[in-house]
Amino acid sequence: MRLATIRTATGHRAVRVDDAGAVETGDADVRALLERPDWAAHAAAAAGPSHEVAGLDYAPLVPSPEKIICVGLNYRDHVLEMGNQLPEYPTLFAKFAPSLVGAHDDVVLPAVSDKVDWEAELTVVIGAPVRHATREQAAAAIAGYTVLNDVSVRDYQNRTKQFLQGKTFEHSTPIGPWLVTPDELPGGGPESGWAISTVLDGETVQSSTTAELVFGAVDLVVYLSEIVTLNPGDVIATGTPGGVGHARKPPRYLTDGAVLVTSVAGVGELRNTCRKEKR
Repeated sequence: MRLATIRTATGHRAVRVDDAGAVETGDADVRALLERPDWAAHAAAAAGPSHEVAGLDYAPLVPSPEKIICVGLNYRDHVLEMGNQLPEYPTLFAKFAPSLVGAHDDVVLPAVSDKVDWEAELTVVIGAPVRHATREQAAAAIAGYTVLNDVSVRDYQNRTKQFLQGKTFEHSTPIGPWLVTPDELPGGGPESGWAISTVLDGETVQSSTTAELVFGAVDLVVYLSEIVTLNPGDVIATGTPGGVGHARKPPRYLTDGAVLVTSVAGVGELRNTCRKEKR
């Protein structure tokens, strides 16, 4: 099952996206849908107004998540290209909701920097409250997966040892277009190796698989649930593979008008145009 948040003339609506159309579930957005204990059955049975899939205006999948938790240095190939050692524990940072944009929205390149980079990421969406989870409980708490690009302002990120200031510029982070439930994806989860890529202006700049993850999706839910209760609609971006612009010689960054296509096989694709912020 695929679930999305779309923009309509009367506001955001959660929808189930089928081949025949996108059917409203009666909920304001995907977070509101996931807060129902019976969200899967409710969404599967939905029979509200329907929209043509080709014309959907995707909002951020979860417009206002309680938590956006990101994991750095979590692909073996990316860790090595950045000259680092494999981490013993996940490297965590956060984003704020105003950083999010929809699957086809413009990505805003901040006026204060010309060193803005791309980072394709498989992303977990939580579907049930979970705390101190076993692996079985963690797997059951995953509502599904989506795609995110952790567009990163490298000069701000590297001003200190804390990543946040380079990771949460407004309108910088596309997410979507939809959530795909685990039963729709290849068995074995992300560790089985789903293709992940970034294409910039027609050139493939990242190409890897999720088999490169150091800490898998279930591992991350277990670990994070030791720290905080994960709630429905919470977003966990699991890290990026090798091929980022900052690691190139010379470095390469996003520019005004660049078209950024971010894909995870079986999960979905983002297509965003970069626009320089006007002060």
